[in-house]
Amino acid sequence: MKIFKIIFSKFIIGCFIPLNFYFLVLISSYTFAGNIEDIRIHNNQDATRLVLDFDKKHSFSYFSLEDPSRLVLDLKDVKFDLEHKNIFNSVNLKNSALKKIRFSKNNMKGLRVVFDLKEKIKPKVFNLNANDRYGYRIVIDFPINNRLIAIGKENKRDIIIAIDAGHGGRDPGGLGPKKKIYEKNIVLSISKNMRDKLNSLKGYKAVLIRDGDYYVGLSKRREKARKVKADFFVSIHADAFTDSRVSGASVYTLSQSGASSASAKFLAEAENNADSIGGIALSNTDDTLALTLVDLSMTAKIDQSIKAGKAILTELGSITKLHKKNVEYAGFAVLKTPDIPSVLIETGFISNPLEAKLLNTWSHQDKLANAIVRGIRNFFNDYAPEDSFIYSSYEKKQNLKPTFHKVKYGDTLSEIAVKYSISLSELKKINNINDDIIKVGQSLKLKN
Repeated sequence: MKIFKIIFSKFIIGCFIPLNFYFLVLISSYTFAGNIEDIRIHNNQDATRLVLDFDKKHSFSYFSLEDPSRLVLDLKDVKFDLEHKNIFNSVNLKNSALKKIRFSKNNMKGLRVVFDLKEKIKPKVFNLNANDRYGYRIVIDFPINNRLIAIGKENKRDIIIAIDAGHGGRDPGGLGPKKKIYEKNIVLSISKNMRDKLNSLKGYKAVLIRDGDYYVGLSKRREKARKVKADFFVSIHADAFTDSRVSGASVYTLSQSGASSASAKFLAEAENNADSIGGIALSNTDDTLALTLVDLSMTAKIDQSIKAGKAILTELGSITKLHKKNVEYAGFAVLKTPDIPSVLIETGFISNPLEAKLLNTWSHQDKLANAIVRGIRNFFNDYAPEDSFIYSSYEKKQNLKPTFHKVKYGDTLSEIAVKYSISLSELKKINNINDDIIKVGQSLKLKN
């Protein structure tokens, strides 16, 4: 098969386009001398979005051609180098609006990328400046006619939530006043309530790590979550402290280094000692080695865990007092799941007499379960796996083009612009924003 093919073409609008030298190939088999760092693509029911990640800001222009339908993107200062073709991952064009992607040198000064389209459409092209998560990006949205792509709901999977009720069996956890209220019973009740609520929602499936009064070792809890291929792991607890005046709910994520506070360190040490209380010697030797090997993977999952923790903390703060207003972190053994975003929730202090009494009521347990489930849903509305029903369903709703976006914890202007397919400069202009500062709860206009 010939690698190169010379294409003679002319574009008649009173003039001819000079002879061009095109390289025909799928997008997964080329590179750009390090200037393009990544190419990402995903489909929903209404559009194909293609994102080009760059090492720095680049100037570009684009135009459309018909018969056949094409989008031409000219990158004025990006050089092409075939020797770097292994930089990129394969990009699957199946079920997308694209037939193929071609490229060539553009007048020997830059790169021209040609997107061959399946039908006549009007792509939307915009750029996004670098933020904490991504570098400079060029984003292209290709609208899709419904007859070209049908993402069947039956082919979309549920998001699996592993719910871990802390302690159990010989390990009662924290004890309330006069040792009549056991943490293990309260957290199991909340966990079962969460399971029922999540399982009543389309697109979610909740699995309990323990569904009765028995003890499960900390490493076994993680193993069970992996076995069911969980997308998220949430461990439910009720805090205890030497000072009975301390109260409030908290959310924790894993730290690979130190703890965020002395209280977080104290709590992690107490929770990690649960295996000894349950009659099992805890050994982290194998885990430590494994974690070293998957350090990069864990770093990404910790970032997701923090975002999920913020979403849950926001909802908890609407129904109960918070002990800490920010997500805390420490070396919790039960959260050492490098392949699964994980959080540990302390629903309140069982060592506080008033809070223990409240935690022991069904009505408060129900409020806590509702708040945690809302937080989980809010997180996955933004970060659902692309093969899940929630992803396709939520993306479809977003394409209805709402007029406002309410800022949540973890939001950035750049990410909001990407979500609603508008440029960052346009978003700032509409909302009279001169910097990158936004506040939680702020309503941002998405169009004039």
